Parts: sequence; C-alpha cells; structure tokens
Amino acid sequence: MKIALTGALLASALVLPLAVTAGDFSPYVDSQGGISRPTDFRTNFVHLGSYVVLDEKSASRGLHDVYTEKASAEHYRKTGKFPDGATLVKEVRKLETSAMTTGNPVVWGSDAAVWFVMVKDAKGRFASNPLWGDGWGWALFKADAPAKNVAVSYAADCMGCHVPAAKTDRVFIQGYPTLTQSSLKNSFSRRP
Repeated sequence: MKIALTGALLASALVLPLAVTAGDFSPYVDSQGGISRPTDFRTNFVHLGSYVVLDEKSASRGLHDVYTEKASAEHYRKTGKFPDGATLVKEVRKLETSAMTTGNPVVWGSDAAVWFVMVKDAKGRFASNPLWGDGWGWALFKADAPAKNVAVSYAADCMGCHVPAAKTDRVFIQGYPTLTQSSLKNSFSRRP
C-alpha cells in the first residue's frame, strides 16, 4: 500500500509541473504551439477597439473588433507592452447596411466571418513552429470551421499585413483606445 501510494505521488509530482507550466503560459496554446480560438472572448475579454474596412474589393472587408484579457490590457497601460501569454482576438464580421432614422446608410457588423488570434511569446518557445514569429503565435479560424486553425505559416499568412505595425510589436494599437491611459481618464471624467 505504501509503495503504491508513494509511486502515485511521485508520478503526480512529475506530471503536474508540466501541465502547470503549459497552462501558466496560455490556456489557448498546446505543448506543440498549436493555438485554439478562445470561445468566451466576447464575455470575458475587454474590447480594445474596432476598425471598419468598407472597400468592397478587399478580402478584409468587414467590422474588425479586437479583444484581449483584462490583465493584458492593464499590463499594456502600465508598461506599453503586451505581457508574455497575452491573447488578442480579432473578430471580423460581415457588413450590413440600411437606411435608418439615425442616418443613411447605417453600417453594422452581422455574422462572424473569421477570427484572428495572436498569442504573445516573449521567450521564443516555439521557434521551429512556422506559426510563431516576431514574438507572437498566429492563427486564423473561419466561420465554417471555427475550431480549426487554417493558417499555415506566419510568414505566408500573417506577416504581410503586420509589417506596417512593426514599431508597435506587430499590433495596430492606434485603433485601440482602451490601451491608453488618456482614454480611461476621458471615459470616467465628469461632464457638466
């Protein structure tokens, strides 16, 4: 009995640190660097900001809403950098338009088309995985298969769009007022 219990405790001691280490980095990344799409981002993440691409010829046409964990946004506001393990989710929704009493046309986002997911990796954990580069893991999920990352490599699928944001860690932060202290002060200021 003692030997079996000792063996079980020893096995647990060897396995638990591996599981905790992987979970401490990101719950959305497996041990091989595979990225899963957070399904609770609309309710458990904070909204950073939105972009709208109106160009009908653009593959990026749609309403782009971007989210991250609350702790990641707070860390960014304090340091100007995303912390290791931060997750960014960009949901691109199809555009609808109509004349309404508030204006003509009024444009809004309807059904989700794709989700882009980035996970900050300050330590270069997955250097041999082609979906990791420039300090981030990169993933693309389409609405017809929302659990499958269809990106093949960072260089082929993601880097081209993010080159203009190289000075801001590959993130287009100018569209994310939640990341700046001044936007927080303005949102809580009293008005006469």
